[in-house]
Amino acid sequence: MLYNTETIHSTIHESFYRSGLSTPAYILDEQALTKNLQIIESVKQATGCSVIMALKAFSSTCAFPTLKKVLDGCTCSSLYELQLSHDQFQKKSSIYSPAYLASDIPEINRMADSITFNSIAEMQRHLKYIDRSTSDIALRLNPEVSQDGNPLYNPCAPCSRFGVINSELDRDVVSSLDGVLLHTLCGGSAADLDAMMRGAEDKFGDVFEQVKWVNFGGGHMMTRSDYELELLIDLIKSFQEKYNVQVILEPGEAVVRETGWLVARVMDIVHNDQDIAILDTSATAHMPDVLEMPYRPNIEGAQTPNKTPYNYLLGGNTCLSGDIIGEYSFDAPLEIGQLLYFTDMAQYTIVKNTWFNGIALPSIVWRDKSEQCHLVQDYDYQDFLKRVG
Repeated sequence: MLYNTETIHSTIHESFYRSGLSTPAYILDEQALTKNLQIIESVKQATGCSVIMALKAFSSTCAFPTLKKVLDGCTCSSLYELQLSHDQFQKKSSIYSPAYLASDIPEINRMADSITFNSIAEMQRHLKYIDRSTSDIALRLNPEVSQDGNPLYNPCAPCSRFGVINSELDRDVVSSLDGVLLHTLCGGSAADLDAMMRGAEDKFGDVFEQVKWVNFGGGHMMTRSDYELELLIDLIKSFQEKYNVQVILEPGEAVVRETGWLVARVMDIVHNDQDIAILDTSATAHMPDVLEMPYRPNIEGAQTPNKTPYNYLLGGNTCLSGDIIGEYSFDAPLEIGQLLYFTDMAQYTIVKNTWFNGIALPSIVWRDKSEQCHLVQDYDYQDFLKRVG
């Protein structure tokens, strides 16, 4: 059975309130996560592809037992993420980094099932120190096919440092590869993947014929309600049949989309041309993509500005002037101490948050299938002191 996301949303506040836990806090919900995993499992079953979790988006170990039921492993961007995957997830561990420290290669080789290099020169420098019987070797390719969106997240932008472009690829090295990585999408559709695959085949079709697997990276928003799942399935199946390879996908955001909340409390309300509510959370410290993407996160029960009678600008509790979360309207006036529930706060929050200004990091709360909230991790002054040295 698929869980009803709206039902999950409506009971989050009740579960958290009953728990007696303090704010700010991230809530990670097992029911919502299971709903996403059922969709991913349907793609795996229909195609035989491999799906691994991108730890750069989400790496909270409390969710690993649930994720492991469906996902084939993790893709990592650093030695520490690789160690987390190897020690805690305990399934397939893949790693890609723009560059590797030579001193890290022995540990990477010990833990990684596949090592993807960003350039031919670096691959050749390290290859003689790698035991090929324990780790596949791959190269990142840049198909120079860009998706519309924020240039900050475009791996195929002009002068990109990611991957080898076709004109720079020495075909003599292809025979030494087990696989290739092509990661170009960010929150993309199946149509975006189709365009990327067509461009990649034009440039690298001969390469695909010589490897065991092709990793199409992340950014596949397959758990979104309007995503073209049937097209995704058709694309994967036809590509695998054409080149006799296994396709690997490594979503991050799609796995945990709409599975997390950030609970914050109204600390004060001031007026300067408009009403401004100051919260015990922060855009810059606790949900940095609000400023980097940028975007305006949704809040349970809140509307767009001027949709309902009471309008507020919501700001964080730091000294950064631009620590503004957004403008919202509410059916009733906000009150000091009132809790607000920001939605879709699992990805790129916990992994990116900071101790800026020394304000408290949100605790991490796991909400199980019985709708009980359990404190997984909280933080205190000693954690802050350790961070700043």
